[in-house]
Amino acid sequence: MEETTQFIKAMVERIRYVRATELAAQLAFYFLLSLFPFLIFVVSLLPIIGFTGQEFIELIRHFFPEQGMEIVDENLAAIFGSKKSGLLSFGIIAAIWTASNAINGIIRALNHAYEIEETRPFIVSRFLAILLTVGMLVVIIVALVLPVFGKVIGEFIFIHLGLTDRFLVVWEAIRWLLSFAIISLVITFLYYIGPNKRLKFREVMAGGFAATAGWLIASYGFSFYVSNFGNYSATYGSLGGVIVLMLWFYVSAFIILLGGILNVVIDKKN
Repeated sequence: MEETTQFIKAMVERIRYVRATELAAQLAFYFLLSLFPFLIFVVSLLPIIGFTGQEFIELIRHFFPEQGMEIVDENLAAIFGSKKSGLLSFGIIAAIWTASNAINGIIRALNHAYEIEETRPFIVSRFLAILLTVGMLVVIIVALVLPVFGKVIGEFIFIHLGLTDRFLVVWEAIRWLLSFAIISLVITFLYYIGPNKRLKFREVMAGGFAATAGWLIASYGFSFYVSNFGNYSATYGSLGGVIVLMLWFYVSAFIILLGGILNVVIDKKN
C-alpha cells in the first residue's frame, strides 16, 4: 500500500513538473487545427480504398462524441461536395504540418519529464516529429479501416476454408485486438524515439499500453457522458460542437502525456 501511495505521489509530482494539464490544452489546439486537413486527406483516399463517404462517417462516429460529430458532419458534407483538384496533396501537407506541431510539443514534454535538454539539431528534431506524425496518421487510418476490412477478411477465410461459426466469433475479437495492438505500438514508438535519451523499447511499453487503453476507455466514456448528460449546445450555442471536440482532444492529449510520464516515473524508480 505504501509503495502504491509513493508511486501515485511521484506521478502527481511529475505531472505538475511537466505542467501536463497546461500543455494538453496547447496540444488540443494543434489537434483541432489538423483535424479537418486530415479529413480532407482521408476523404481523398476513400475511392482508392473502396470506401463510401457514409461508411467513413459511420466508422469515425464510434470514436467522436456525438455533439462533436455535428461539426465533422458539416465539414465532411462540404468536402464531399467539393470537386476541386489538389485536395489530397493539400490535406497531406496541412495535416502533417499542423499535427507535427503537436507531436513536437509531446517530444519537448517528454524531454522535460526526463529532465534532459534537446541537443539534436532543429532539422533532425523536426524531421522526427514529422516522421512520428506520419506514423500517427497511418495508425489512425488503420484503426478506423481495420474493423471493416477485418470483417471482410474473416468472412473470406470462413467461406473458403469451411470453418465453423465459432471462428467468426473469435475473429471478431482478434481484429479489435489487432487494432488495439497497432495503436499501442505507434504510441510506444513515440515514447521510444521521441525523448533525447537512449531507452530500451521494453522500458516504454507500459506507458504505451496504458495510454492506448486509457484513450479508448476515455473516448467511449466521454462520448457516453456528452450524449447522455452534457448538453454543451445549451451553454455555448452554435459553439457547443467545437467545445466538445476541444475537450475530447484535451483529454486525448493529457492521456498521451500521462503515458509518457508513467514511463518516466518507472525509469526514475529503477
